[in-house]
Amino acid sequence: MFLSSPTKETNGYLRVRCNGGLNQQRSAICNAVLAARIMNATLVLPELDANSFWHDDSGFQGIYDVEHFIETLKYDVKIVGKIPDVHKNGKTKKIKAFQIRPPRDAPIDWYLTTALKAMKEHSAIYLTPFSHRLAEEIDNAEYQRLRCRVNYHALRFKPHIMKLSESIVDKLRSQGHFMSIHLRFEMDMLAFAGCFDIFNPEEQKILRKYRKENFAEKRLIYNERRAIGKCPLTPEEVGLILRAMRFDNSTRIYLAAGELFGGERFMKPFRTLFPRLDNHSSVDPSEELSANSQGLIGSAVDYMVCLLSDIFMPTYDGPSNFANNLLGHRLYYGFRTTIRPDRKALAPIFIAREKGKTAGFEEAVRRVMLKTNFGGPHKRVSPESFYTNSWPECFCQMNPKKSSDKCPPDNVVEILESRLESVDPTSQTNSTVTGLER
Repeated sequence: MFLSSPTKETNGYLRVRCNGGLNQQRSAICNAVLAARIMNATLVLPELDANSFWHDDSGFQGIYDVEHFIETLKYDVKIVGKIPDVHKNGKTKKIKAFQIRPPRDAPIDWYLTTALKAMKEHSAIYLTPFSHRLAEEIDNAEYQRLRCRVNYHALRFKPHIMKLSESIVDKLRSQGHFMSIHLRFEMDMLAFAGCFDIFNPEEQKILRKYRKENFAEKRLIYNERRAIGKCPLTPEEVGLILRAMRFDNSTRIYLAAGELFGGERFMKPFRTLFPRLDNHSSVDPSEELSANSQGLIGSAVDYMVCLLSDIFMPTYDGPSNFANNLLGHRLYYGFRTTIRPDRKALAPIFIAREKGKTAGFEEAVRRVMLKTNFGGPHKRVSPESFYTNSWPECFCQMNPKKSSDKCPPDNVVEILESRLESVDPTSQTNSTVTGLER
């Protein structure tokens, strides 16, 4: 029904460096907890890469509520702030973690063999980089549920970030319902997708240069990419979809987006259709957000506002960790309404419109959109990510066919507490907090 408590003795310490943006790091943290559990290791608070994406050195302790993280996971793994020194025969010895580069999507066996062997030999290992370094699809429901406990319960932003987010939501809600849109039309995504032709020559030059410097060389033809839905929707296309779905210009929209490539030229048509647009800076122009609008704090606030919005719409949920994590989070918290455009099915409709075939445009868009999923439960089919859809592993059942799917008893906390005490009478909570203070 649920995992047993961690044993008193562990096999060593696990350090990880989570690279990428906030939500790529979030998935990596979930994997780190699970890896520690698999190896019966003590987890050192994950390191968040300050250089590769955000140029933000807030770190785990600057973004997440550390005490809540440790307390929530105390039945699953032991967590410390740093690797403690070893005191023996009056001498102090520092443990140096042995560095390993894990394979991408490593199976559980890799952790139980290669990683565990190194941990037992060196007392600590340092896995870096740690993005997508543990297979998502694991045939163990309890391991998957542990990922959900980390993602949806243990990882809570620090109180000041939660307060900022709630303040923005309250201001938006004071005027009625609101929709949030993750408008993915930034330089990195456009360069990744290879969608250049709608831009002027100078902008195309910038995109090609960025792609050459950051992505593997690949022959990409814009018309082919667009025809199969591989290009991000333009702001105008997003507006036309919403208008076809009968949202009118009174709709209040919160935009979660980085710096849009092409600027106001691309935003103007969208703004004409939907003038009531906001972002975190316009709703709450506080000094903290102004100084960190494109950093981890700004991204964290955007995440919470999108999570709490009445409707959420990602415009490009392919390799977007932000959109994928939010879709999974909203599904987990009560199948909250989402609008997920089917770009492949919509592409020929938009292409026909550009060629002057406007008759029946809105009806055609509506037919496509009515076939999409609006946030309800559905079977996960590859390539959909576990972090986008944790159904059914993370949803218990009242009358299950298998006992492993049964909802936990009402006194589950008392059961876990008794298990923990039987393993370590000195209280694990005290030991983990002490680890942070070292």
